[in-house]
Amino acid sequence: MESGGTLESQINRSEYKILIVDDVVSNVLLLKILLTNEKFQVCTANCGNACIEQAKKEHPDLILLDVMMPDINGFDTAIILKKDPETKDIPIIFLTALNNPSDLVHGFQVGANDFLTKPFNKEELVMRVMHQISLVAAKRIIVEQNEALRRTISNRDKMYSVIAHDLRSPMASIRMVLNLCVNAVSPDVVGEEIWNLLDKANKESEETHDLLDNLLKWTKSQTGRLNVVLQDLDLDDIIPGVVDIFKMIAETKKIKLTYQAWPETLIVRADNDMMKTVVRNFLSNAIKFTPDGSSIEVFTRKDGDFASVSVRDHGVGIEPDRLDDLFVKGESTSGTEGEEGSGLGLQLCADFARKNGGDVKVESVLGEGSTFTVTIPLKQS
Repeated sequence: MESGGTLESQINRSEYKILIVDDVVSNVLLLKILLTNEKFQVCTANCGNACIEQAKKEHPDLILLDVMMPDINGFDTAIILKKDPETKDIPIIFLTALNNPSDLVHGFQVGANDFLTKPFNKEELVMRVMHQISLVAAKRIIVEQNEALRRTISNRDKMYSVIAHDLRSPMASIRMVLNLCVNAVSPDVVGEEIWNLLDKANKESEETHDLLDNLLKWTKSQTGRLNVVLQDLDLDDIIPGVVDIFKMIAETKKIKLTYQAWPETLIVRADNDMMKTVVRNFLSNAIKFTPDGSSIEVFTRKDGDFASVSVRDHGVGIEPDRLDDLFVKGESTSGTEGEEGSGLGLQLCADFARKNGGDVKVESVLGEGSTFTVTIPLKQS
């Protein structure tokens, strides 16, 4: 099928088959000649029973069905066709001399797509047939595109999963070795140039490992293979541990990272790993976009039936026109030291928060900093 023009003009009529059903031989021959001249494939039947057999055998794209027939009339034939899963989706145009409104209503009730009143002319026949064939063609295109899209998504998810699984393990080993190297040596031992290379490699291994971790979780979430395990969690038991891990990373940029807990105990109903993933992504972004010597605050709050965890930085801030789409499009910009981000982390945060019955939000002033917040339902007493 060529692109451009209307769908009707793009249809290759020879790809579509029409079943003509009429007990009058002359009517069948006339319709067969007219439709064959229009390049359609044609098959025929002379009664209701033969129509049902042919419909199952030939799988036509359209049935022209006479109403008045000796064995089974057209209306009853249509009822049988519409009850059979093999034939129920084939459109039917009734051929009839009846023009009583009650007959037309009954025809549509039993599954008619259109009526063609006898005697009919060629132009009307072709117009009504082409209208139904156009609908069939459009449906066929939708089915084909849906199948192609399903295959594309399946292949994409498989690729993501393979990449994340196969690269995550060796990347974790590389990250561990580089962490050990950075902690075991100093610029005095290996020289300033080698130390800077090691330090850069260590940071990049951390970012790559986090990206692969996000990628694996995102793939599992999108394919329904990531289970949400809800449990009662004390925020003061899980948030400080995540903050402590990032304090070491923040120190490389001389950033002061602090945690301020809500005075009351906050017990939430959430998935432990998902909560940590959200806060970890918020902290990673905050460090990336905060200049050397600045500060980042992590704090918890209570708001009605929800608890919140916020990460506030004093970095570059975000343009107002990007705020609404930040968790949807997953856009990312470079950090203060040129760090690149995939934007996947924020999409994952929004997905995880909503899977736990909460949400995410961001407040930002360009040039002053941003505050990212996740809200989670409190345990109901």
